[in-house]
Formats: sequence, structure tokens, C-alpha cells
Amino acid sequence: MGENGAGKNQLHGNQAFGLSIDVLPQGGSKCFDDDGRLKRTGTVWTASAHIITAVIGSGVLSLAWATAQLGWIAGPAVMFLFSFVTYYTSTLLAACYRSGDPVDGKRNYTYMEAVRSNLGGFKVKICGWVQYLNLFGVAIGYTIASSISMMAIKRSNCFHASGGKNPCHMNSNPYMIAFGIAEIIFSQIPDFDQLWWLSIVAAVMSFTYSIIGLGLGIAQVAANGTIRGSLTGITVGTVTQTQKIWRSFQALGDMAFAYSYSLILIEIQDTLKAPPAESKTMKKATLLSVGVTTLFYMLCGCMGYAAFGDLSPGNLLTGFGFYNPFWLLDIANAAIVIHLVGAYQVYCQPLFAFIEKSAAERFPDSDFITKDIKIPLPGFRPYNLNLFRLVWRTLFVILTTLISMLLPFFNDIVGLLGAVGFWPLTVYFPVEMYISQKKIPKWSTRWLCLQMLSIACLIITIAAAAGSIAGIMLDLKSYKPFSTSY
Repeated sequence: MGENGAGKNQLHGNQAFGLSIDVLPQGGSKCFDDDGRLKRTGTVWTASAHIITAVIGSGVLSLAWATAQLGWIAGPAVMFLFSFVTYYTSTLLAACYRSGDPVDGKRNYTYMEAVRSNLGGFKVKICGWVQYLNLFGVAIGYTIASSISMMAIKRSNCFHASGGKNPCHMNSNPYMIAFGIAEIIFSQIPDFDQLWWLSIVAAVMSFTYSIIGLGLGIAQVAANGTIRGSLTGITVGTVTQTQKIWRSFQALGDMAFAYSYSLILIEIQDTLKAPPAESKTMKKATLLSVGVTTLFYMLCGCMGYAAFGDLSPGNLLTGFGFYNPFWLLDIANAAIVIHLVGAYQVYCQPLFAFIEKSAAERFPDSDFITKDIKIPLPGFRPYNLNLFRLVWRTLFVILTTLISMLLPFFNDIVGLLGAVGFWPLTVYFPVEMYISQKKIPKWSTRWLCLQMLSIACLIITIAAAAGSIAGIMLDLKSYKPFSTSY
């Protein structure tokens, strides 16, 4: 398929469907958009809420640790740099939602479709693998993080009851299993856009725990009477020279992970109403949400570092930097768990949809895969039970839960995920698609600048992945499967 092959043969508006509805000037109708789907209703605000939900996740909690590795100069600078790169490449990606004309070109519904219509060929396969592996990894990361938070509630109450005498060791497996069971139930909700309330709940929760973390950090700084930390980060002596280098690399991965949402940007853009052109609305939403997020990250990362200096814990609310007020920690950790339950679905739904669509295309005659069984629910619309969906989503959740029980190293896995997903999905593909869509000539100034951006981010990615793998190697030395306790 050529660059614009898709756009040329696309019939305008509703002619393709043979519908004669009162057609409005922009080629849609009162009830349907130009592609024959129901009118989209999303605005700058709903898109920003979706992005903030996706971005301010468990990544925020490792930022104090990441800042501590890099110090007062490099820490905030790197965070700011990542936010700029994320914003810039997101605007490039938003321009690729429609192929050809930005107002009425053919829509791409998913990240992979955008890659397919702009780049095509082998790159689509690579993109699919990276994207879906990353989503799979996120599911594992979230399972680990939520179990750590559930345990933190239990432990902080146990510490409080024993007056801090009992070390309160406990096994993480029951908590992961509980999280898995909750996800099995939620994963049966068929569609991403039916989850609008979930996004709002999750956004509120993520603000709740981030603000509590921030508040406790400020209180700790006030109690210490000084701002801890140094300009260059954790001192050699607390850690060895090589550890310092590996950990600085890993901190880069943590910060990259804290910003990664390009994975679901196009799916979010697909909920927006037009006019104005979706890419314009998306640029505003991106600026707003990345701005809010960066401000927040700077506050959380810097306050956590100011409170604990070199000893900043890997996870601010569960690393037991704070013991009291214990009820406040419980609220924060409960908010993390509620948020992660929602975020898990937000990230996994594109993967579920992809597998189900592929299966239906491959076996169109199989009742197991395609047949919906209507189950009447009193007071609600009937629920469509699909056997394949039931079985496959349940197996998926069981698998991620098992892997989480095997590999419960939160920080290193977060760093590795951030590193592996950051360059291809946040930088490389958006840059390449933009070059292809805007037909930017090779070796022109603009082309060179975009390529330099891409190569710089690749180097960061490789360094961060190496740091995280080194961290995982260290963890594995003192590790017995399924018996992790904290």
C-alpha cells in the first residue's frame, strides 16, 4: 500500500455505507461520524483525564529514588528533558491519527494502524511485538506494585499495633492473587470506552496518593529542618563507583517509564469529537496533561529526595520512609491499589481487543470465538458473554499474576519496561511516521534534527536497559521463587 493508498480510495463520509442521513458539512451526520461509527464526544478535558490516568501511575513513586541517584542538578533536568521529548513526540504522533488530510483523511484507530498506513511492511510487525510485550510487562509491573501497596497497609497497621517492635515480615503471594482475581472480574468488561467513569476514579486516586506522598515529603523536610541530598546524587561510599553508574542509568529508565503513554495516545485520540480537527484537540490535551504531570513529578521526586537524601526508598509510600501518620499511609496505599486496578484495564484492553480481533479473523466460523451469549441483567442492558473472551482474558490475568509472583522486583522491572518501551514507541515510530506523512526530505535540517533526537533517545534507552538488567541480576543472586517476603 502506498503512502496515501488508503486515503485515495476512501469514500467520503457516509456514501460508503449507502446511508442517506442529513449530511452535515463536515461529512459526518447528526448521529454518526465520517467513518460510520457513533458520534464521538470526547473533549480536551476527557482526553487530558485519560492521559493523566495513564501517565501518573506507579511511576511517580520511584521518582524520589531516581532523583537521589542523579542529584539536585541532573535529576530535575533529566525529568524536564523527558517531559519535553514526550510532549514533542506526542504532537508528532497526534498528527498521524489521520492519514493524508488532517481534517478528513482516513482514521487510524490504533497505534499499529497508524504505523501500518504510514510506514507499512516489516515495521508494523516490530511495532506490534514491542507494543504488546510492553503492555504485557505493564500488567506485571502493576500487579507487583499493587501487592506491595496492599502489604504496606497491612504492615503499617502491624507496626502501629506492636509499637514498631515487630518487623512484620509477610509474603506477597496472597496479595498478588487477590489483585489477579479482581482483574479477572474487571477484564470481562468488553470495551475501553465504557470505562469513562473508571478513568475519572483512577485520576482522582492517582492525585490522592501523589499528594499524600508530596505532603509527607514536605512534612519530613520541615521535621528535618534541612533539605537533604547533594548536587551530584548519591555519594560514592554509600554505593560503589560501578553501582553509582548502573543506578544512574536505571534512574533514567524509571523516569522514562514515568512518562510513557504514547502506547495508548491514538486510542485516546479516537474518542475525540470533531471539528476542531482531532490532532489540534490532542495537542492541547497533551500540553495540558504533560504540563500537569511534570509539575507533579518535579514536586514528588524533589520533595522525596529532600526528605530522605541518599536513603530515598525505591517506592516512596511503601519503602517505609514514613511510618506515621499510619492512617494517612493506609489511605494513600489504598488509593494506589484502586488506581492500579483501573490502570491495568486501561493498558490491557488494547491487547485484549487485538487478540480477539485476530482470532475472529482467523476463525470466522468458530462459535466459541465469535458467538455472544446474551445474559439478562435486571436493571441493566443484557451482558454479552463471549466464551473465548472469558477464557483468554482469564488466562492472561493468571499468567501475569504468576510471573509477578516469580519476579517481584518493582524498581528494576519498572526501569526495564520504561527503557524498552521508551525509544521505539515514544520516539522512533512517531518520528518516522511524521517524516513519512509530512514527506520531509532526507538530509534536510528538519530531518537531521529529528534523527538526532531519535539517536540521542536510543542511547538513553540502551543505558537504562543495561542499568535495569544489572539491577535484576543483583536481585536474582539472593532470590528464591514464590517466597518473596518484605
